[in-house]
Amino acid sequence: MGIILDFNSFPLYEKWLRSPVGRALDGFAKEFIIESLNPQKNERVLDIGCGMGNSLLILNNLGVDATGIDASPYMIDLAKKRLGNKSELITGYAEDLPFSDNEFDFAFLINTLEYFDDPVAALVEAGRVARKKVLICTINSLSQYYLSARMQGFFHDTLIQHIRPYSLLRLKSFIRNAYGKVPVVWKCRKELELHHQLNPPQYHTLETSCRWPFGPILGMCVSLKPLVRTANLPLKIAVKNVDQPFVGEMPAQCNHAIAKGGSSYERSIPL
Repeated sequence: MGIILDFNSFPLYEKWLRSPVGRALDGFAKEFIIESLNPQKNERVLDIGCGMGNSLLILNNLGVDATGIDASPYMIDLAKKRLGNKSELITGYAEDLPFSDNEFDFAFLINTLEYFDDPVAALVEAGRVARKKVLICTINSLSQYYLSARMQGFFHDTLIQHIRPYSLLRLKSFIRNAYGKVPVVWKCRKELELHHQLNPPQYHTLETSCRWPFGPILGMCVSLKPLVRTANLPLKIAVKNVDQPFVGEMPAQCNHAIAKGGSSYERSIPL
């Protein structure tokens, strides 16, 4: 695990959330979720690194079954105060999620990957518990915003000084290491006009953003591919006159059939 926000570091995080980029990220994430996933009512979504629950609020409004997990007990307490019982909230680590394989339809890492020491391990776990897609939103390390914020960090402490943003190519390499060759859709929020901070945030469409990977916020949606696929093979023979129910060991006829290449068996039950 990397950076875990607590009571002492929370003021920096809260200040960033209220900044133009922080507010724009919320709008970007909402649009990207709807555009890329079109989540349906009662589908299950896991928000990894849920923080105060900003993304969970979006998911609740869409009617999906949302669960949040964060390594910071302090952030989970804040999320519980905001959300009440609208979402299940758990304290835990992204690199070791306490969920079964394919338990969720989607997994999100929104403004989360930048805080991890091992982002690939977090992505692997996200892909394990999600069966359809993994969605990522992160600060872009090649954006004018990030470079300017790093310069400001020489004069006063900012959250940007403590996190590790990534470029589009770096994120793609993480995804390749975590999932292999999988379909990826990406989108980039255009540079903010900071002198128009009061205007509603505007952003590129998917087609336009694909030609400009230098905006302050990157979004990626990964379509997962199953690593194991079952094959149902027909039996060469039928099992007849089974005198005992099929519990425990298989009948000898079935074992013989499977040894010859079958995967299931057929039996007749006297009425």
